[in-house]
Amino acid sequence: MRKMPNYVLLRAFEAAARLESFTLAAKELHLTQSAISHQIKELEDYFGKPLFFRKNRKVEPTLEGRRLLDSLSRIFDVIEAACTEVTLAPNSQVLALHCSPSFAAKWLSPRLPEFIKANPDITIRMTSGAEPIDLLRNQEIDVAISYQFTHTGPGITSVSLGEEKIIPMCSPELIDPTVSAEELMSKLTLIESSLNHHTWERWFEINHLHNPSSRKMSFDRAALSISAAVDGIGAVLESVRFAERELSRGELVEIGQQIFLPTTDRTHFLSYRSNTKNSQKIKLFNEWIFSKAGVTP
Repeated sequence: MRKMPNYVLLRAFEAAARLESFTLAAKELHLTQSAISHQIKELEDYFGKPLFFRKNRKVEPTLEGRRLLDSLSRIFDVIEAACTEVTLAPNSQVLALHCSPSFAAKWLSPRLPEFIKANPDITIRMTSGAEPIDLLRNQEIDVAISYQFTHTGPGITSVSLGEEKIIPMCSPELIDPTVSAEELMSKLTLIESSLNHHTWERWFEINHLHNPSSRKMSFDRAALSISAAVDGIGAVLESVRFAERELSRGELVEIGQQIFLPTTDRTHFLSYRSNTKNSQKIKLFNEWIFSKAGVTP
């Protein structure tokens, strides 16, 4: 048997910690407040330490309680997803994707309806995060799309999603036809994505320009940097792949096209466990996304 407390106790704890209330947990689980209190006490006896700070009208998890809640939340999500998959139609399959946030929001999600329409028996379950995911440890994930990170090692297959053009962009409202592109770049606020290794410093160096380092703004997501540029805050140095819609709608324009030196890079990589390469759902998704990205694996 597994060395773990009764599931009923863990369920009571997860609800109480998430809601920070024994009363609300009781309502959610259709139990009495007293029953929840007794179950929490039994779990605390099992661990030999308190899991909550009791206050007048609410409870707060202790440090150990918070750590337990974080782990249980992920586990309960996996259990819920597994149960959902069992209830699907007989021919249905679930494709679990883990994707870098900006790629998911700016490039993949707008195209997914096409894949879903062409493959009605495949249900997409997508999670996102900036940190690379270990596919050998996270067996519930089928395919991972990472940013500036290649999954390597035995048992993992990784494929680049192609070259991406990196350009300086800004709102057309900031363009002054009487001002040269070089002068404009010396005046604009520079918007940075902290995870992007294509820095403004490097861009100015490549283009042999003076870097005005005084006016900068930084975001931790490329999607937020793109939005800030659309709002007219300044210029952003980002992949065209992230700004396709904004460029096509005229919300952003490239600065100094055919003036500044072009920059390209391979920044996104698709990975999956090598022993799943013949899985029909993974083959169908990989063929589709490689086609959309214009690459030959």
